[in-house]
Amino acid sequence: MDIVALKTAVAADIDAGHDDLAAISRKLHAHPEVAFEERRAAALLTGFLIKKGFAVEKGICDLPTAFRGTYGKGTPVIAFLAEYDALPKLGHACGHNLIAVASLAAALASRRAVDALGGRVAIFGTPGEELYGGKAIMAAAGAFDGLDVAMIAHPGGGSRVLMNTLACETLKVEFKGVAAHAAGAPELGVNALEALIQSFNAINSLRQHIRSSERISGIITDGGEAANIVPAHAAAEFIVRAENDALLDALEKRVIGCFTGAARATGAKLKYSWGERYAAMVSNVALAKLFHENMRSLGHPVDLGENKMLYFSTDVGNVSQLVPAIQPMVSIASSGAMIHTPRFAKAAATPEALLIMLGAAKAMAMTAVDLLADPANLKNIRGEFRKTMKGV
Repeated sequence: MDIVALKTAVAADIDAGHDDLAAISRKLHAHPEVAFEERRAAALLTGFLIKKGFAVEKGICDLPTAFRGTYGKGTPVIAFLAEYDALPKLGHACGHNLIAVASLAAALASRRAVDALGGRVAIFGTPGEELYGGKAIMAAAGAFDGLDVAMIAHPGGGSRVLMNTLACETLKVEFKGVAAHAAGAPELGVNALEALIQSFNAINSLRQHIRSSERISGIITDGGEAANIVPAHAAAEFIVRAENDALLDALEKRVIGCFTGAARATGAKLKYSWGERYAAMVSNVALAKLFHENMRSLGHPVDLGENKMLYFSTDVGNVSQLVPAIQPMVSIASSGAMIHTPRFAKAAATPEALLIMLGAAKAMAMTAVDLLADPANLKNIRGEFRKTMKGV
Protein backbone atom coordinates (compact mmCIF):
# COMPACT_ATOMS: atom_id res chain seq x y z
CA MET A 1 0.00 0.00 0.00
CA ASP A 2 1.39 3.39 -1.06
CA ILE A 3 0.68 5.53 2.03
CA VAL A 4 1.64 8.79 0.31
CA ALA A 5 -0.82 8.06 -2.49
CA LEU A 6 -3.53 7.19 0.04
CA LYS A 7 -2.98 10.45 1.89
CA THR A 8 -3.18 12.33 -1.39
CA ALA A 9 -6.45 10.58 -2.18
CA VAL A 10 -8.14 11.35 1.16
CA ALA A 11 -7.14 15.01 0.79
CA ALA A 12 -8.57 15.01 -2.73
CA ASP A 13 -11.84 13.57 -1.40
CA ILE A 14 -12.22 16.64 0.82
CA ASP A 15 -11.60 18.94 -2.12
CA ALA A 16 -14.20 17.03 -4.14
CA GLY A 17 -16.77 17.48 -1.37
CA HIS A 18 -16.09 21.19 -0.94
CA ASP A 19 -19.43 22.47 -2.23
CA ASP A 20 -21.52 20.23 0.03
CA LEU A 21 -19.33 21.03 3.03
CA ALA A 22 -19.51 24.75 2.33
CA ALA A 23 -23.29 24.60 2.14
CA ILE A 24 -23.45 22.85 5.52
CA SER A 25 -21.12 25.41 7.10
CA ARG A 26 -23.22 28.28 5.77
CA LYS A 27 -26.45 26.74 7.06
CA LEU A 28 -25.00 26.17 10.51
CA HIS A 29 -23.69 29.73 10.66
CA ALA A 30 -26.92 31.27 9.40
CA HIS A 31 -29.06 29.39 11.93
CA PRO A 32 -27.12 29.41 15.22
CA GLU A 33 -28.53 27.25 18.00
CA VAL A 34 -27.38 27.49 21.61
CA ALA A 35 -26.33 24.62 23.84
CA PHE A 36 -28.58 21.54 23.81
CA GLU A 37 -30.98 23.19 21.36
CA GLU A 38 -29.01 22.26 18.24
CA ARG A 39 -31.83 20.27 16.66
CA ARG A 40 -31.46 21.68 13.17
CA ALA A 41 -27.68 21.25 13.22
CA ALA A 42 -27.85 17.66 14.48
CA ALA A 43 -30.44 16.74 11.86
CA LEU A 44 -28.36 18.32 9.09
CA LEU A 45 -25.16 16.52 10.09
CA THR A 46 -26.69 13.10 10.78
CA GLY A 47 -28.70 13.20 7.57
CA PHE A 48 -25.55 13.84 5.55
CA LEU A 49 -23.63 11.08 7.35
CA ILE A 50 -26.39 8.55 6.66
CA LYS A 51 -26.41 9.58 3.01
CA LYS A 52 -22.65 8.90 2.89
CA GLY A 53 -22.89 5.39 4.33
CA PHE A 54 -22.34 5.92 8.04
CA ALA A 55 -24.30 4.02 10.65
CA VAL A 56 -25.75 6.74 12.88
CA GLU A 57 -27.14 6.61 16.42
CA LYS A 58 -29.09 9.70 17.39
CA GLY A 59 -29.78 11.06 20.87
CA ILE A 60 -27.00 9.12 22.59
CA CYS A 61 -26.25 9.61 26.30
CA ASP A 62 -29.80 10.93 26.82
CA LEU A 63 -28.84 14.10 24.93
CA PRO A 64 -31.33 14.63 22.08
CA THR A 65 -28.85 16.55 19.91
CA ALA A 66 -25.86 14.23 20.44
CA PHE A 67 -25.01 11.47 17.98
CA ARG A 68 -22.48 8.82 17.00
CA GLY A 69 -21.66 7.91 13.41
CA THR A 70 -19.45 4.95 12.50
CA TYR A 71 -17.96 3.46 9.36
CA GLY A 72 -16.04 0.19 9.12
CA LYS A 73 -15.52 -2.64 11.57
CA GLY A 74 -13.11 -3.69 14.27
CA THR A 75 -10.12 -1.77 15.56
CA PRO A 76 -8.41 0.60 15.79
CA VAL A 77 -11.14 3.20 16.16
CA ILE A 78 -10.23 6.73 15.09
CA ALA A 79 -12.71 9.37 16.26
CA PHE A 80 -13.45 12.94 15.25
CA LEU A 81 -15.43 15.28 17.51
CA ALA A 82 -17.97 17.70 16.08
CA GLU A 83 -19.23 20.79 17.91
CA TYR A 84 -22.11 22.88 16.59
CA ASP A 85 -23.59 24.93 19.43
CA ALA A 86 -23.51 28.72 19.21
CA LEU A 87 -22.99 31.44 21.80
CA PRO A 88 -26.05 33.31 23.12
CA LYS A 89 -26.55 36.56 21.18
CA LEU A 90 -23.18 36.25 19.38
CA GLY A 91 -23.99 33.24 17.20
CA HIS A 92 -21.00 31.25 15.91
CA ALA A 93 -18.39 33.52 17.48
CA CYS A 94 -16.40 30.43 18.46
CA GLY A 95 -16.52 28.99 14.95
CA HIS A 96 -18.35 25.79 15.83
CA ASN A 97 -19.89 25.74 12.36
CA LEU A 98 -16.35 25.25 11.07
CA ILE A 99 -15.47 22.67 13.72
CA ALA A 100 -18.47 20.57 12.75
CA VAL A 101 -17.66 20.71 9.05
CA ALA A 102 -13.94 19.97 9.58
CA SER A 103 -14.72 16.86 11.62
CA LEU A 104 -17.39 15.83 9.13
CA ALA A 105 -14.94 16.22 6.24
CA ALA A 106 -12.21 14.28 8.06
CA ALA A 107 -14.59 11.44 8.91
CA LEU A 108 -15.90 11.18 5.35
CA ALA A 109 -12.40 11.24 3.83
CA SER A 110 -11.21 8.59 6.30
CA ARG A 111 -13.62 6.09 4.77
CA ARG A 112 -11.09 5.59 1.99
CA ALA A 113 -8.39 4.72 4.56
CA VAL A 114 -10.72 2.30 6.36
CA ASP A 115 -11.60 0.59 3.09
CA ALA A 116 -7.92 0.18 2.27
CA LEU A 117 -6.47 -0.61 5.69
CA GLY A 118 -9.29 -1.83 7.93
CA GLY A 119 -10.32 -0.46 11.29
CA ARG A 120 -13.13 1.97 11.97
CA VAL A 121 -13.77 5.70 11.89
CA ALA A 122 -16.24 7.39 14.21
CA ILE A 123 -17.66 10.89 14.41
CA PHE A 124 -19.33 12.14 17.58
CA GLY A 125 -21.80 14.98 17.62
CA THR A 126 -21.09 16.69 20.93
CA PRO A 127 -23.62 19.39 21.85
CA GLY A 128 -23.39 22.06 24.50
CA GLU A 129 -19.66 22.73 24.59
CA GLU A 130 -20.28 26.32 25.61
CA LEU A 131 -20.95 26.44 29.37
CA TYR A 132 -22.64 23.05 29.79
CA GLY A 133 -19.93 20.52 28.98
CA GLY A 134 -21.74 18.11 26.68
CA LYS A 135 -18.60 15.99 26.31
CA ALA A 136 -18.31 15.75 30.09
CA ILE A 137 -21.80 14.25 30.20
CA MET A 138 -21.01 11.94 27.30
CA ALA A 139 -17.68 10.88 28.82
CA ALA A 140 -19.36 9.99 32.10
CA ALA A 141 -21.93 7.94 30.18
CA GLY A 142 -19.20 5.92 28.44
CA ALA A 143 -19.63 7.37 24.94
CA PHE A 144 -15.89 7.48 24.29
CA ASP A 145 -14.99 4.08 25.72
CA GLY A 146 -13.14 1.86 23.25
CA LEU A 147 -11.67 4.65 21.14
CA ASP A 148 -8.00 4.60 20.21
CA VAL A 149 -7.61 8.33 19.51
CA ALA A 150 -9.82 11.40 19.22
CA MET A 151 -9.21 14.52 17.15
CA ILE A 152 -10.86 17.89 16.71
CA ALA A 153 -9.60 21.12 15.12
CA HIS A 154 -10.59 24.55 16.44
CA PRO A 155 -10.52 27.84 14.53
CA GLY A 156 -8.79 30.68 16.33
CA GLY A 157 -6.91 33.94 16.08
CA GLY A 158 -3.58 32.10 16.21
CA SER A 159 -2.23 28.67 15.32
CA ARG A 160 -0.67 25.88 17.37
CA VAL A 161 -1.15 22.13 17.66
CA LEU A 162 -0.49 21.50 21.34
CA MET A 163 -3.37 22.86 23.41
CA ASN A 164 -3.37 22.10 27.14
CA THR A 165 -6.15 23.99 28.91
CA LEU A 166 -7.52 24.63 32.39
CA ALA A 167 -10.05 22.55 34.25
CA CYS A 168 -13.17 24.54 35.06
CA GLU A 169 -16.65 24.35 36.50
CA THR A 170 -19.66 26.64 36.31
CA LEU A 171 -21.37 27.89 39.46
CA LYS A 172 -24.92 29.21 39.79
CA VAL A 173 -25.67 31.26 42.89
CA GLU A 174 -28.88 32.65 44.34
CA PHE A 175 -29.51 34.85 47.36
CA LYS A 176 -32.99 35.13 48.83
CA GLY A 177 -33.84 38.09 51.00
CA VAL A 178 -36.96 39.98 52.08
CA ALA A 179 -38.61 42.67 49.97
CA ALA A 180 -39.44 46.04 51.51
CA HIS A 181 -39.94 49.63 50.45
CA ALA A 182 -36.43 50.92 49.88
CA ALA A 183 -37.26 54.41 51.26
CA GLY A 184 -40.28 53.93 53.52
CA ALA A 185 -39.20 50.83 55.46
CA PRO A 186 -35.73 49.64 54.43
CA GLU A 187 -35.15 48.24 57.92
CA LEU A 188 -37.77 45.57 57.20
CA GLY A 189 -35.90 44.23 54.20
CA VAL A 190 -33.05 41.76 53.67
CA ASN A 191 -31.08 42.86 50.62
CA ALA A 192 -30.23 39.90 48.38
CA LEU A 193 -28.40 42.13 45.91
CA GLU A 194 -26.19 43.51 48.66
CA ALA A 195 -25.20 39.95 49.53
CA LEU A 196 -24.24 39.37 45.91
CA ILE A 197 -22.26 42.60 45.68
CA GLN A 198 -20.38 41.69 48.85
CA SER A 199 -19.64 38.30 47.29
CA PHE A 200 -18.15 39.97 44.21
CA ASN A 201 -16.01 42.20 46.43
CA ALA A 202 -14.81 39.18 48.39
CA ILE A 203 -13.88 37.37 45.18
CA ASN A 204 -12.00 40.44 43.98
CA SER A 205 -9.99 40.29 47.20
CA LEU A 206 -9.47 36.53 46.79
CA ARG A 207 -7.94 37.05 43.34
CA GLN A 208 -4.88 38.62 44.99
CA HIS A 209 -4.11 35.34 46.74
CA ILE A 210 -4.61 32.63 44.14
CA ARG A 211 -2.25 31.14 41.57
CA SER A 212 -1.54 33.18 38.47
CA SER A 213 -3.04 30.40 36.33
CA GLU A 214 -6.36 30.37 38.22
CA ARG A 215 -9.38 32.30 37.01
CA ILE A 216 -12.71 33.38 38.53
CA SER A 217 -15.22 35.23 36.34
CA GLY A 218 -18.90 35.95 36.78
CA ILE A 219 -21.97 37.96 35.85
CA ILE A 220 -25.11 39.06 37.70
CA THR A 221 -28.17 37.49 36.08
CA ASP A 222 -30.78 38.99 38.45
CA GLY A 223 -30.25 42.13 40.50
CA GLY A 224 -33.76 42.96 41.65
CA GLU A 225 -36.96 44.38 40.23
CA ALA A 226 -36.94 48.13 40.88
CA ALA A 227 -34.75 50.73 42.55
CA ASN A 228 -37.40 51.48 45.18
CA ILE A 229 -37.73 47.86 46.32
CA VAL A 230 -35.20 46.11 48.55
CA PRO A 231 -34.20 43.19 46.29
CA ALA A 232 -35.60 39.92 47.62
CA HIS A 233 -33.76 37.85 45.03
CA ALA A 234 -30.40 38.10 43.30
CA ALA A 235 -28.56 35.59 41.16
CA ALA A 236 -25.25 35.19 39.37
CA GLU A 237 -23.27 32.74 37.28
CA PHE A 238 -19.53 32.15 37.67
CA ILE A 239 -16.83 30.06 36.05
CA VAL A 240 -13.94 28.88 38.22
CA ARG A 241 -10.75 27.56 36.56
CA ALA A 242 -7.55 25.87 37.73
CA GLU A 243 -4.79 23.68 36.30
CA ASN A 244 -6.18 20.34 37.52
CA ASP A 245 -9.00 18.78 39.51
CA ALA A 246 -7.21 18.92 42.87
CA LEU A 247 -6.43 22.62 42.53
CA LEU A 248 -9.93 23.29 41.27
CA ASP A 249 -11.46 21.53 44.29
CA ALA A 250 -9.39 23.70 46.63
CA LEU A 251 -10.23 26.92 44.79
CA GLU A 252 -13.94 26.12 44.70
CA LYS A 253 -14.03 25.86 48.50
CA ARG A 254 -12.48 29.31 48.80
CA VAL A 255 -14.94 30.75 46.27
CA ILE A 256 -17.94 29.35 48.14
CA GLY A 257 -16.52 30.92 51.30
CA CYS A 258 -16.98 34.33 49.67
CA PHE A 259 -20.69 33.65 49.28
CA THR A 260 -21.31 32.07 52.67
CA GLY A 261 -19.58 35.02 54.35
CA ALA A 262 -21.83 37.47 52.50
CA ALA A 263 -24.90 35.45 53.49
CA ARG A 264 -23.94 35.63 57.16
CA ALA A 265 -23.19 39.34 56.92
CA THR A 266 -26.51 40.28 55.31
CA GLY A 267 -28.91 37.62 56.54
CA ALA A 268 -29.78 36.56 53.00
CA LYS A 269 -30.18 32.86 52.33
CA LEU A 270 -27.68 31.29 49.95
CA LYS A 271 -28.39 28.58 47.40
CA TYR A 272 -25.81 27.38 44.88
CA SER A 273 -25.14 24.55 42.44
CA TRP A 274 -22.15 23.42 40.42
CA GLY A 275 -22.43 22.46 36.74
CA GLU A 276 -20.55 19.88 34.71
CA ARG A 277 -16.81 19.91 35.24
CA TYR A 278 -14.51 20.47 32.27
CA ALA A 279 -11.37 18.43 32.89
CA ALA A 280 -7.97 19.86 32.02
CA MET A 281 -7.03 19.26 28.39
CA VAL A 282 -3.96 17.05 28.00
CA SER A 283 -2.66 16.98 24.43
CA ASN A 284 -0.97 13.80 23.24
CA VAL A 285 2.37 14.96 21.85
CA ALA A 286 2.98 11.88 19.67
CA LEU A 287 -0.41 12.32 18.02
CA ALA A 288 0.14 16.08 17.72
CA LYS A 289 3.43 15.53 15.89
CA LEU A 290 1.72 13.36 13.27
CA PHE A 291 -0.92 16.03 12.67
CA HIS A 292 1.74 18.74 12.59
CA GLU A 293 3.77 16.90 9.95
CA ASN A 294 0.67 16.39 7.82
CA MET A 295 -0.21 20.08 8.05
CA ARG A 296 3.32 20.96 6.98
CA SER A 297 3.10 18.59 4.03
CA LEU A 298 -0.03 20.48 2.91
CA GLY A 299 1.81 23.80 3.11
CA HIS A 300 0.01 25.10 6.21
CA PRO A 301 2.36 26.97 8.59
CA VAL A 302 1.10 25.78 12.00
CA ASP A 303 3.51 25.65 14.93
CA LEU A 304 3.63 22.53 17.06
CA GLY A 305 3.77 24.80 20.10
CA GLU A 306 4.95 24.11 23.60
CA ASN A 307 3.32 21.51 25.81
CA LYS A 308 2.20 24.03 28.43
CA MET A 309 -1.04 25.39 29.87
CA LEU A 310 -3.25 27.88 28.05
CA TYR A 311 -5.73 29.90 30.06
CA PHE A 312 -9.10 28.81 28.76
CA SER A 313 -11.13 25.62 28.99
CA THR A 314 -12.83 23.01 26.80
CA ASP A 315 -14.80 19.86 27.45
CA VAL A 316 -12.46 18.11 25.01
CA GLY A 317 -10.40 17.88 28.19
CA ASN A 318 -12.80 15.24 29.50
CA VAL A 319 -12.15 13.17 26.39
CA SER A 320 -8.38 13.65 26.68
CA GLN A 321 -8.44 12.10 30.14
CA LEU A 322 -9.90 8.89 28.65
CA VAL A 323 -8.23 8.55 25.26
CA PRO A 324 -5.23 10.14 23.49
CA ALA A 325 -6.53 13.37 21.97
CA ILE A 326 -5.55 16.60 20.26
CA GLN A 327 -7.35 19.87 19.58
CA PRO A 328 -5.13 21.99 17.33
CA MET A 329 -5.92 25.69 17.00
CA VAL A 330 -5.86 26.97 13.42
CA SER A 331 -5.90 30.68 12.64
CA ILE A 332 -8.76 31.81 10.40
CA ALA A 333 -8.51 35.54 11.08
CA SER A 334 -5.59 37.40 9.57
CA SER A 335 -6.56 40.41 11.68
CA GLY A 336 -6.02 38.37 14.84
CA ALA A 337 -9.67 38.54 15.92
CA MET A 338 -10.23 36.66 19.17
CA ILE A 339 -12.88 33.99 19.65
CA HIS A 340 -16.14 34.94 21.38
CA THR A 341 -16.32 38.31 19.62
CA PRO A 342 -18.57 39.64 16.84
CA ARG A 343 -15.51 40.01 14.58
CA PHE A 344 -14.74 36.32 14.95
CA ALA A 345 -18.35 35.37 14.21
CA LYS A 346 -18.07 37.30 10.95
CA ALA A 347 -14.75 35.62 10.12
CA ALA A 348 -16.25 32.16 10.72
CA ALA A 349 -18.66 32.73 7.83
CA THR A 350 -16.05 33.47 5.19
CA PRO A 351 -15.02 31.10 2.38
CA GLU A 352 -11.39 31.72 3.33
CA ALA A 353 -11.97 30.43 6.87
CA LEU A 354 -13.65 27.32 5.51
CA LEU A 355 -10.70 26.56 3.21
CA ILE A 356 -8.30 26.88 6.15
CA MET A 357 -10.37 24.55 8.31
CA LEU A 358 -10.72 22.05 5.48
CA GLY A 359 -6.94 22.05 5.40
CA ALA A 360 -7.02 20.98 9.04
CA ALA A 361 -9.60 18.35 8.11
CA LYS A 362 -7.21 16.97 5.47
CA ALA A 363 -4.45 16.78 8.08
CA MET A 364 -6.75 14.93 10.49
CA ALA A 365 -7.75 12.42 7.81
CA MET A 366 -4.11 11.98 6.80
CA THR A 367 -3.27 11.38 10.46
CA ALA A 368 -5.94 8.68 10.48
CA VAL A 369 -4.03 7.07 7.58
CA ASP A 370 -0.83 7.16 9.66
CA LEU A 371 -2.61 5.44 12.54
CA LEU A 372 -4.33 2.78 10.49
CA ALA A 373 -1.28 2.02 8.35
CA ASP A 374 1.41 1.76 11.02
CA PRO A 375 0.73 0.06 14.38
CA ALA A 376 3.95 1.60 15.73
CA ASN A 377 2.32 5.03 15.68
CA LEU A 378 -0.52 3.86 17.88
CA LYS A 379 1.93 2.07 20.17
CA ASN A 380 3.86 5.29 20.73
CA ILE A 381 0.67 7.28 21.31
CA ARG A 382 -0.70 4.76 23.80
CA GLY A 383 2.61 4.56 25.63
CA GLU A 384 2.73 8.33 26.08
CA PHE A 385 -0.91 8.39 27.17
CA ARG A 386 -0.39 5.78 29.89
CA LYS A 387 2.68 7.61 31.18
CA THR A 388 0.91 10.97 31.18
CA MET A 389 -2.18 9.70 32.97
CA LYS A 390 -0.04 8.24 35.77
CA GLY A 391 1.22 11.73 36.47
CA VAL A 392 -2.16 13.48 36.35
